[in-house]
Amino acid sequence: MESLLQEEVHEEKIDLKLWRQILRLAKPHKRYIIYAILGTIAMALGDALFPYMTKVAIDRFVVPQTTDGLGSFAATFGLLVLFQCFNIYIFIKMAGRVESGITYTIRQAGFEHLHKLSFSFYDKRAAGWLLARLTSDVNRLGEIVSWSLIDLLWGGVAMVFFSIVMFTMNWRLALLTVCVLPILAVASVYFQKQILRAYRNVRRVNSKITGAFSEGIMGATTTKILSREEKNLAEFKELTSGLRGSSIKAATFSALYLPIVLMLGSIGTSLTLWVGGNGVIAGTITYGVLVAFVSYTIQFFEPVREIARIFAELQMAHASAERVMGLLNTEPEIKDRPGLADDWPHLEGAVEFENVSFSYNPLEPVLVDFNLKVEPGQTVALVGETGSGKSTIVNLACRFYEPTSGRVLIDGVDYRDRPLAWLQGNLGYVLQSPHLFSGNIRENIRYGRLSATDEEVEHAAKLVNAHDFIAKLPKGYDTEVGEGGGLLSTGQKQLISFARAILADPRIFVLDEATSSIDTETEMLIQDAIKTVLQGRTSFIIAHRLSTVRSADVILVIRDGKVQEKGNHNELMAAQGYYYRLYTNQFLEG
Repeated sequence: MESLLQEEVHEEKIDLKLWRQILRLAKPHKRYIIYAILGTIAMALGDALFPYMTKVAIDRFVVPQTTDGLGSFAATFGLLVLFQCFNIYIFIKMAGRVESGITYTIRQAGFEHLHKLSFSFYDKRAAGWLLARLTSDVNRLGEIVSWSLIDLLWGGVAMVFFSIVMFTMNWRLALLTVCVLPILAVASVYFQKQILRAYRNVRRVNSKITGAFSEGIMGATTTKILSREEKNLAEFKELTSGLRGSSIKAATFSALYLPIVLMLGSIGTSLTLWVGGNGVIAGTITYGVLVAFVSYTIQFFEPVREIARIFAELQMAHASAERVMGLLNTEPEIKDRPGLADDWPHLEGAVEFENVSFSYNPLEPVLVDFNLKVEPGQTVALVGETGSGKSTIVNLACRFYEPTSGRVLIDGVDYRDRPLAWLQGNLGYVLQSPHLFSGNIRENIRYGRLSATDEEVEHAAKLVNAHDFIAKLPKGYDTEVGEGGGLLSTGQKQLISFARAILADPRIFVLDEATSSIDTETEMLIQDAIKTVLQGRTSFIIAHRLSTVRSADVILVIRDGKVQEKGNHNELMAAQGYYYRLYTNQFLEG
């Protein structure tokens, strides 16, 4: 499990290109973003005007002890309050829309991209690894872009407006207020690196925990059977202890950063009170200006504190951004070449391997200079020991993987010169462990061809001898199968997956150990169906039960990625070689 959850290592700095890419994903919601930005700028302007209104009230009405013009001043102040309330309403409403919209867009893009990725990608990634990216990481990005980045904009704009008003009133006091900013900038650069490193580690460990949860739930039955509860608990405790330590370290850096900002803000306020108070005593500064400056210095560092908080969140979110965009930026290893024609010829089903070599690991070749020619409509059976290369041959023929060297020809043409959809749209594949989707039996069979009518669905079920058992169920084809088909037996699930595959009317059909985990009665039903549904189709049958392959046109005995024996059942039995010994042993055991 550890290898599947291995995390990528990133640079120790924020990648602005990454955030530009995320903002491009937010483009469909540009209108709401613009409204939120305008509301934010207007809100910052309102925040800058309130202390100035206080200065006017003190210098014009309190100190002179007069009420002349107080009515118009009160009306102006009331309009400013209404203006600010409207800005806050716009900000919250638009930011909420942006959050839900961006989360939706990224999840849609992620789910769509997962369908484009090659089989090799899923060989190296655990389900929990993917779930963490498309759930918690995407939620964090939605929150950051919609709330934190806009809050960051408010903080920056508010500081600009505050500075303009302060420098307009008294540039000396304004300089005292902003003199601590260079020190704050240095502290921010240091803590940026520390917080980013700590939160990356938190997300890395969290991904492993999500994967452990996923495997623990999916393998709960196996865990109980093997009495592995204590061992699994110990492993999980080790993971959570690691998360706890990383989280404490990350929280410590964040906790140190904020007090530093508060301390610098207090220093700025103290300097303003000291110099400003002396100015009031000397008569060079009015009471209104001093009160306004005290208010401004307090409010000036409120955006600074907000920026510090958001900055810490951005460090945490950047780790999520790296993970999500790393997934979206993963290129499929198998994809169409540019410029392929759209007018695809009819697929006949001839398959040829020309000097094909392949390896999952460069140091461990599975096939070396493998050659095979299959005529259209032939049924080819692949038998041999586990790990001999049978499934690899079929996966290469289906273009789930591509050869390391050599060529695979379909109808005489290198299949890399044809679109993936041309081949894989003509494939029918029945796996050893059938997977059904939540829903009823009819929906699961129709998954093979979504436009199929109810009559076509039932016809496919009859072809594979599934109709009889379906008809006996209380709700027939409308019977719910449960999650993963859990409400049906393995044999019933296999017959439904067989019907689903044949409904697509494929030119190339693959049965990968389709009868190895089912009862004898269901195996007989499938063997009887094979005689009908495989006629006229190029077929590959992988089987350990050799009774399934007796009727194949060609049987290939595969050992160490090479064809050791080739022929039909009678020919191989007459040769009394490896196939003869396998078949005889199974017959005696039976």
